[in-house]
Amino acid sequence: MTKLRLAIVGAGPAGIYAADILLKAERQFDVSIDLFEQLPAPYGLVRYGVAPDHPRIKGVVTALREVLDRGDIRLFGNVRFGEDITLDDLKQHYNAVIFSTGAIRDADLDIPGIDAHGSYGAADFVSWFDGHPDVPREWPLEAESVAVIGNGNVALDITRMLAKHADDLLPTEVPDNVYQGLKASPVTDVHVFGRRGPAQVKFTPLELRELGELRDVDMVVYDEDFDYDEASKAAIETNKQVKVIDRVLQQWRTRPGANNAGGEASRRLHLHFWAKPIEVVKDADGRVAALRYERTRPDAEGGVIGTGEIREVPIQAIYRAVGYFGSPLQDVPFDDRHGVIPNHEGQVLSADSNSRVPGVYATGWIKRGPVGLIGHTKSDAMETVRHVINDQGEWWRPAHPEEEAIPALLEERGVRWTDLGGWHRLDEHEIALGTPHERARIKVVPRDEMIRISRGE
Repeated sequence: MTKLRLAIVGAGPAGIYAADILLKAERQFDVSIDLFEQLPAPYGLVRYGVAPDHPRIKGVVTALREVLDRGDIRLFGNVRFGEDITLDDLKQHYNAVIFSTGAIRDADLDIPGIDAHGSYGAADFVSWFDGHPDVPREWPLEAESVAVIGNGNVALDITRMLAKHADDLLPTEVPDNVYQGLKASPVTDVHVFGRRGPAQVKFTPLELRELGELRDVDMVVYDEDFDYDEASKAAIETNKQVKVIDRVLQQWRTRPGANNAGGEASRRLHLHFWAKPIEVVKDADGRVAALRYERTRPDAEGGVIGTGEIREVPIQAIYRAVGYFGSPLQDVPFDDRHGVIPNHEGQVLSADSNSRVPGVYATGWIKRGPVGLIGHTKSDAMETVRHVINDQGEWWRPAHPEEEAIPALLEERGVRWTDLGGWHRLDEHEIALGTPHERARIKVVPRDEMIRISRGE
């Protein structure tokens, strides 16, 4: 029987789901799958892209763990594609490759002053508070008043982490350096800006509710933002999710502190709708001093237009959460405009001619852009996997398909790779660190330490 030797680059949900779907699919051949991950630990954005106070993500981790723990997928962690292993290497040892490398860079916000000191991207901040091993241990939390640009779930994650009292994070897996940094933060006000109205936000009701449950934080919403047009009223009446979001916001309007009325909490979280950022104002030292924005209004066609009314809010730091962006991979076609690997239903296309690139596939955010929730990657993977199965005539014909060839190659190159057993060791170590403090775990942050623990060195 023919055998498919498949490499998957990226061991987050997209890559693991693709492996699981292929192994369970009806096919006329055997399958052997190797997962390559540049970090020493698997799970991608589930481990390094979601705020630590999201316990429901544990269910996703449990599902991913069950797939890996079956033992029919090999994991090679701490292996960088393009450095430790290349596309030419994969062609020597596999029939095909699926890239599931996600999108971890921040999309740009092209307004004057965005390069000021104290201006940050969401992705970098998320990586810091999630203990990503490749970002600095310290984060400059010096601002009393902070702006967050965006009305999606990432914006709310960042907002919550900035406004929440650090002690309330202690039951979670927040890294120690992150707890200490947030504990020392002098923040009193967090302002969230979205250029559309309350009925057009992109976050989910659950994310929004969590904001309102923060201890000692007043929710500040402004009555002027709730003069709904007909399109907004229709959205609230016909869309259950929008209706719940409106109900939550309307309840906040009745709280002490709404309309900046001066509540009793030590921190305030302001939601500004119909607010289009137009400039980050710098002080004489080039630091963030204020956010200048234009009030917008509906254009009756689903969009917004400027009103010409310009306002300014004093701030000392700003975070842009306007989307993630993919990163190019060595020798793999890349669409610089959209931040994805060009593809048709997961079949990778040449960047210049739009012709098929045999044996190369994509799934997840690097395939379709950073949209949708984790669950959407399953249907995404099914589409890609279907083509992998049906394209058998176009598979590569590797010279050395033997499974033992990959460990030998990595060993020869001096790569300190980690495997599934190593992840179990690291996982148990982190949980043990947290147990005496009644915490879910304490993440090991330095890469070298993660590798040493994983490899039992």
